[in-house]
Amino acid sequence: MTRKKRRALLCMLAVPLLALAPRSEESLPASAAEPAAVPEKYVALTFDDGPWPETTEQLLDGLAERGAKATFFLIGEQIAGHEDTVRRMADEGHQVGSHTFTHMDLSRGDPAERLREIAATDETLRALLGDGVYWLRPPWGFLAPQTAAAVEVPMVYWSLDTEDWRRLDADAVAQDIIDHARDGDIILLHDPYTTSVEAALRAIDALTPQGYRFVTLEELFRQKGVEPEPGKLYIRPDELKRIA
Repeated sequence: MTRKKRRALLCMLAVPLLALAPRSEESLPASAAEPAAVPEKYVALTFDDGPWPETTEQLLDGLAERGAKATFFLIGEQIAGHEDTVRRMADEGHQVGSHTFTHMDLSRGDPAERLREIAATDETLRALLGDGVYWLRPPWGFLAPQTAAAVEVPMVYWSLDTEDWRRLDADAVAQDIIDHARDGDIILLHDPYTTSVEAALRAIDALTPQGYRFVTLEELFRQKGVEPEPGKLYIRPDELKRIA
């Protein structure tokens, strides 16, 4: 066999061998590379009217299993006897805030008494958790302008009301969150209800693969580049509620 023929034969044999050789990651087409990361979206689950000995603890267990954070607006008179639960909230990285001492309507009654309601819960939280900025959620979202002007911490409304206290239906509440949650939302729930706890955890499981991250209100505002201001009532980090 001539040298020219041997060279041609070697070239013919080399082509299929090259096709079988493993390709480096750089040579893979874009479609075969790792899937593109899902853009992260941040939402805040907020729970009112606690703490409660069973349901709040169940909720904390579920949040811990999922690496999710939440914000709890506590009724001051409800804290007595449940101090360990409140400490656990703070120790596990959740945010703790005030929902007044007796779930008082802050749009009615004696203006001085309204401020005492806020101060009493703030003092209770400071004694238990130390100095901090304990945000306020007015019960029912009701708030008189005179009271708002005297509040020295950020105040929080909500952008997604699940009406979990009325429906008491875990499936319906979870689906409501899954269908309507948007980046930057503040979601209203209540931890006294087992159905609300179940709904929140189901929603986390469904939305996490879609890129949602469940964070405290403080973290939500940080992610959105908003510095919360005392005396302002926030629907979302980028939206204020008019106080009238």
